Amino acid sequence: MNAFRFLPALGKAAVLLVFTGFVLGPLTVAVFGGFKTNGELRVNPFGIPQQWDFEFYAAMLGDPAFWRYMGNSLIISLLTVFLTLIVSAAAAYVFAQIRFLGSRMMQAYLLAGLVFPFATAILPLFIKVRDLGLLDSYWAVILPQTAFGLSLSIMLFKTFFEQLPKDLFEAAHVEGCGYVRFFWQFTLPLSTPILATVGVFVFVQSWNNFLLPLVVINSRELFTWPLGMMQFRGEYLSEWNRTLAFISLTILPAVAFFIAAQKYIVAGLTGGAVKG
Repeated sequence: MNAFRFLPALGKAAVLLVFTGFVLGPLTVAVFGGFKTNGELRVNPFGIPQQWDFEFYAAMLGDPAFWRYMGNSLIISLLTVFLTLIVSAAAAYVFAQIRFLGSRMMQAYLLAGLVFPFATAILPLFIKVRDLGLLDSYWAVILPQTAFGLSLSIMLFKTFFEQLPKDLFEAAHVEGCGYVRFFWQFTLPLSTPILATVGVFVFVQSWNNFLLPLVVINSRELFTWPLGMMQFRGEYLSEWNRTLAFISLTILPAVAFFIAAQKYIVAGLTGGAVKG
């Protein structure tokens, strides 16, 4: 390899190493912190533990409240993913396949949600959820998360659907296949990459959501894991080692979900990148 190719490759490797450090650095500190005492965390927050103490991780795994928090987060995240995929895929299919008056205006209206910060809507959202009688329930979190996830999901689905062969629908239409049947029997089975991509984005966002459950959920039995993490923070003392052990264990489902769908994500994001 000559110098003209070696130097750019070296630069790319250096940039990638820096970004890898930004991602893996905090994760490593959190995992190691769960093995340390609070005293060791104060004097050695970033290093390897002097003694590997498994007490805090074992206490988390043996605590029924930990599994309840995980179960609540899992139910909310999976239902949010299911509703978002169904609603956004159906809406994107209509925008991609059918031309009707006002379709562009409706698309622009939906895409405006991409620039609307979630936090600015938290007060009117709380009032609307209260008026619907959904406070302190799973649906108080699921429905708003689904609504706010539609903008990006519809944009990704529509771009992907527009790349599907038009001849396929025309052939199916000749055989008497309508729009609804074509959507369920042909479009969705051919859209595994974009379904996995949108599903991962929505799942991770819902799994890590802290603000919305904090505002609309009051019962400890319905707490998600970000709210359950607050039990280690008192008025005068914070148990940082238990907090870090708790965080290390609770991010595992999101990481596993991402790894399982990883091979589809690139295909889903690039599926609509080239338009013929």
